[in-house]
Amino acid sequence: MSFPYRLVATDLDGTLLRGDDTVSPRTRAALDASVAAGAAHIVVTGRNVPWARPILEDLGHVGLAVCGQGGQVYHAGERRLLTSVTLDRRVAASALAEIERVTGPLAVAASRDGLEGEVLLSPDYRAYEGGLPFRRFEDPAEVWAEPLSKIYIQSAGTSDDELAKKGRDLAGHLVDVVMAGPGIVELIPLGLSKATGLSLAARRLGVKAAGTIAFGDMPNDIPMFRWAAHGVAMANAHAELLAVADEVTGSHEDDGIALVLERLLAESG
Repeated sequence: MSFPYRLVATDLDGTLLRGDDTVSPRTRAALDASVAAGAAHIVVTGRNVPWARPILEDLGHVGLAVCGQGGQVYHAGERRLLTSVTLDRRVAASALAEIERVTGPLAVAASRDGLEGEVLLSPDYRAYEGGLPFRRFEDPAEVWAEPLSKIYIQSAGTSDDELAKKGRDLAGHLVDVVMAGPGIVELIPLGLSKATGLSLAARRLGVKAAGTIAFGDMPNDIPMFRWAAHGVAMANAHAELLAVADEVTGSHEDDGIALVLERLLAESG
C-alpha cells in the first residue's frame, strides 16, 4: 500500500512553525519521509514571499510555495515568482474608506508586490513580534504609491473576529477580508484565497484536490480545507476552522503535522 496523498499542503504560522518560528526535527523528518514516499510538499502561507523566504530556505525547501493568501506561487529553488495577483489600489482605498466610516481611523499596513516587496506600517500598527522586516510610514500616500498584494488593518479595542466581520459586512463587495492570525486582518483581492494559489500550484505538479491533504490553523485556511480531500486542523486552531476540519491533530508546539503523517506512513508501509 502506497502513501495515500500525492500532495501535503501546510500552512506556516501556527501550523508548521512553532512559536519560535522553527520547525521541529520530528516534523521535518515526517515531511521528508512523506516526500520520499512519493508526496510533494507545498507551503501555503498568508505571508508574502519576502517574509516566507527565510523559512523556506531554512527548511531547504526547493519546490513550490503558495504565498500572499494564494496570490503568489513561488518557486523556491529558482527564487522566482510564477504568478502574482495584485490588489487594485483604488478598490482597496475605497474598501478602507467604507470600513473607516463606521470604525473610525484604523491602524494600517501594506504589503507591496514582488519578490522584494516591502511592508509599510502606520505609526500605530502593532508589528508582528517575529522580527520580520518592515518600514514605518508617516505619509498615508506612500501606501498607494506602488503595486500592492494586501492591506492589513487593526482597531484598538476591537477583536480580530469582530473587525474581520465588520470588514466583510462593509466592504465585502469590494475585497475579501480574512483573519490570518492574532492581530492580522487582511484586505485581499476579491475572490482570492489559499485554495486559488494551491490549485494552480497543484496543477503544475499534476496533482488534483483528491490527492491532497492540508494542514492549517486559522479561518483563512478554510478555502484550502474545502478544496483538499482531507483538512487537518491543529489543536490550537481557530474555532471556525475546527468546525470544518476532517480531523484535529496536536498543536503546532506538539508536532501535530508529524502525528498525522507518521500514522499515514505506518498505515501505508
